[in-house]
Amino acid sequence: MTGDAPSPPFLPAGPAGSVREGIGKAFTIAGRRIAVFRHEGRLYALDDGCTHGAASLAFGSLRDGCVACPWHYGEFDLATGEPRSLPVYQGVNTYPVREVDGIIEVCVPERPATEPGD
Repeated sequence: MTGDAPSPPFLPAGPAGSVREGIGKAFTIAGRRIAVFRHEGRLYALDDGCTHGAASLAFGSLRDGCVACPWHYGEFDLATGEPRSLPVYQGVNTYPVREVDGIIEVCVPERPATEPGD
């Protein structure tokens, strides 16, 4: 026994055909809003909310491996979630994503349980 916590499972997001090349799609998975993109044939999954103004990144445009927020055009790197242009300066979480038997699956950790009184 190593004491390592088990990896969170991959959870189904939706049909693979619902995420077309160059267009984002938002899903709610394990209580989180996740934006999934297909860019240059590869899938990416990251938090859907922009850290600057809470706009849905799923409605953003893709260019050079980044998604631009539809409100103020700050860019996030699709692979790392790091901010790439102002006005954003805080990154977003990214998640492992895969396509299995025509279904997009995202590995999203469960949210920690809140303590009574929180």
